[in-house]
Amino acid sequence: MQIKVGVIGTEEFVQQVLRVIKSFPTFLPMTRVAGNEAEAVTAAEELSRETEALLLSGALPHRAVKLAAMLSSPVFYVPLNGAGLYKSLFKVFRAGKLDRGISIDSLTKAMVTRTLSDLGLEQTKVFVYDGPAYASAKQLVAYHRKLAESGMCALAFTGVEQVAEQLGQCSIENEIIAASDQDIIVTLERALLSTESRRGKESQIVVGMINVDDFGKLAMKRSSEHEVQKLKLDIHRMLLHYVEQLDGYLTALGGDEYLFFTTRGIFERETGGYKTVPLAKEAYQSYGISLSVGIGFGMSANDAGTNARSALRKAKEAGGNACFIIREDSTLIGPLEMADPVQAILAPTDPELIRQAQEAGMTSAYLSKLLHHMARFHKYDYKVHELAALLGITVRSTHRLLVQWMDGGLVEIAGYEKVPRGRPLQIYRFKFLMGRSI
Repeated sequence: MQIKVGVIGTEEFVQQVLRVIKSFPTFLPMTRVAGNEAEAVTAAEELSRETEALLLSGALPHRAVKLAAMLSSPVFYVPLNGAGLYKSLFKVFRAGKLDRGISIDSLTKAMVTRTLSDLGLEQTKVFVYDGPAYASAKQLVAYHRKLAESGMCALAFTGVEQVAEQLGQCSIENEIIAASDQDIIVTLERALLSTESRRGKESQIVVGMINVDDFGKLAMKRSSEHEVQKLKLDIHRMLLHYVEQLDGYLTALGGDEYLFFTTRGIFERETGGYKTVPLAKEAYQSYGISLSVGIGFGMSANDAGTNARSALRKAKEAGGNACFIIREDSTLIGPLEMADPVQAILAPTDPELIRQAQEAGMTSAYLSKLLHHMARFHKYDYKVHELAALLGITVRSTHRLLVQWMDGGLVEIAGYEKVPRGRPLQIYRFKFLMGRSI
């Protein structure tokens, strides 16, 4: 069952939340458009009877609802901060309207000062409303109107839709400060964690089944049984590492199939809300294999296991290299993206660096490990056994990857280390990361 959440606010706010809430598949939004506090109270009383949480557009309707309505479900609102001001300021800056003075409400002076500083607009003449925390729309309109009529400000920024409408009626130019998508995401996460259904689902057991596609054909290409067993060990090690990230438990079912257990809350976060399976790309890039994955939810371990087997069957019927989820109500989710969302994992990283790594065949999982290790130890040179330990793979696999990365221009041999016996050890340098800000 999905968790019902009430969304109350202006038409623009409701539409923005409906777009953002798509990344929360557990939520089922129920919406009401409310143009003022009185309408918000009425909507909240209606929706509270059938929802587990309410989401309001701002502090004023939130306060009105808390004071006037007797509700059993938790009530949240999306707070405004400097992030919401960036877009509005940039729009006005591009239009060349920041040289005439501005007035701002709904934000603290510290937020406004920090935002202007970040944008290099410290010289802008700005007036920030510092009256009562829950000022009415009438009070805010009077504040902006007084500054505009005195000639001190030519543009008003407000976080209240009613204020913007009334200022427009007075022919005072204004811009709305809207909540950013990230502000809404944070509030939705808080609302999600507050619900009874979520607290129960967070710890719900999830059963996963992984099948290596066409393993028999892959094994036939190996020169000996010894090589086949080594491949199995490599695959098992890779799966262990993935399940470890899920705080789960893995067991081999024999042959080319594996079973794992985790909890629903962890699985949802690691897949980005049931969007992608990072394991798939690593499997292909490292070992040239594709995976079929079936995930089962259930009210009991038996139900979850049965659903996982059915989901795996769906993945195989789809031709492999796919992941499906069957929930406790027998609904199907999928197929999930069988690739690693590099930009999501390495968002702060230079896009050119990501492109360079991908073209040379380096998975984002390996790149992420290297970046974290280099950021912590400022280390760019590795011997092969050091690199194998860092990446969690065998020395043999590491040698193979190094050859591939050298061909792609990511790695070079920086020198040699003498050892008491045998040939000197080669030292590999990740030259494409040298001089980068990590």
